[in-house]
Amino acid sequence: MNILLIGSGGREHAIAWKLAQNESIQTIFCAPGNGGTKHEIKCKNTEIKPDDFDALIKFAKENNIYMTVVGPEDPLALGIVDRFENEGLKIFGPRKDAAKIEASKAFCKEIMVAAGIPTAFYSEFTDFEEAKKYVLEKGAPIVVKADGLAAGKGVTVASTIDESIKALEEIFIDKVFGDAGNRVVIEEFLKGEEASFLAFTDGKTVIPMVSSQDHKPVFDDDKGPNTGGMGAYSPAPIMTEKLYNFALNKIAYPLVKELKKRNITYKGIIYAGLMIDGDNVKVLEFNCRFGDPETQPILMRLESDLLEIFDACINQTLDKVNIKWYNEPTVCVVIASGGYPKSYKKGYEITGITEAEKLGNVKVFHAGTKFEGDKLVTNGGRVLAVTARGEELKSTIKLAYSSVEKIYFKDMHFRKDIAQKALRRL
Repeated sequence: MNILLIGSGGREHAIAWKLAQNESIQTIFCAPGNGGTKHEIKCKNTEIKPDDFDALIKFAKENNIYMTVVGPEDPLALGIVDRFENEGLKIFGPRKDAAKIEASKAFCKEIMVAAGIPTAFYSEFTDFEEAKKYVLEKGAPIVVKADGLAAGKGVTVASTIDESIKALEEIFIDKVFGDAGNRVVIEEFLKGEEASFLAFTDGKTVIPMVSSQDHKPVFDDDKGPNTGGMGAYSPAPIMTEKLYNFALNKIAYPLVKELKKRNITYKGIIYAGLMIDGDNVKVLEFNCRFGDPETQPILMRLESDLLEIFDACINQTLDKVNIKWYNEPTVCVVIASGGYPKSYKKGYEITGITEAEKLGNVKVFHAGTKFEGDKLVTNGGRVLAVTARGEELKSTIKLAYSSVEKIYFKDMHFRKDIAQKALRRL
């Protein structure tokens, strides 16, 4: 059978790599894919863009596609699942009305309040002056969020009043996020440590994935501006069994049930960004797809067949599936272009990936890469996600960084403290 996989990041390369382990799958067509999927086993890149729904539907019909899998949030928010289902095509991911939990931060907060899901106090604004007045009243630290999708860059955790007003100016006046900034959500600042809770759901049953923790700020010790993620590891010791059960029963299930009350059946991935302060847990945000880079270490721990899980989510038979995981920890270090998340240059040659993977139990997932002739070059902010699996955490961290040291491109940047929080807890 053939699969169509939409997206071009490290998350999509990891999904393709895991799906390829299913013996029944013949070809995974990646639209558009990247330098890694170009040479991944069973994979073929196609030039179709993720937002060209007509071309994707035509391709799916002409190439006998068994299932389409959607990686990024933008096509989901634009209704790709609705379009495919209306054409009688099988597709994994939430429909447009369900994807709104990520596409609109205001809608997400409304759902959380209605469902009794713990979250930060907030207010919504469509006017700069009103938002500025609110910030001056509340003080700092405070969190400013563009309502719509902004590629993970629409959130400012402002430590000062001036910083929060600057963020509002960028959103409302400079329009740096376009229409995504027509509405702004301003939230109280939450103290604590972040962790990611991901789960599969068919709209009735919710099955959690293994725990993970992302590292958002660009520099060590959580300094500097937020990025899409500079690394991740699994499991996350901060997610105790008690917190894990709380996230399942007081966050994930209430979300699915509240959406169902509104005639929205949520099928796909639930991603809850959590802020944990002792036993106190609050939801920062929901996403409607796999996290990136959490997907890489999570899928390296998945023992079960991923296609079977996707099928069960679509067919609403998830309660019949027993998902198995490897016990060994995984660590993922993202190598980024110098200057990311701000301006950076592309087109630098990448070397050393084969040597890195020779260390064993290491997979280098590509994100911002492409081939120019037979030369692999940088093509994005986050370039590679070097992911290792080992017997225990300390040696796995060492293996991941030993692999990173084999890789080179000009101006490459990576954090040197991925998973250190876990070591301290252990």
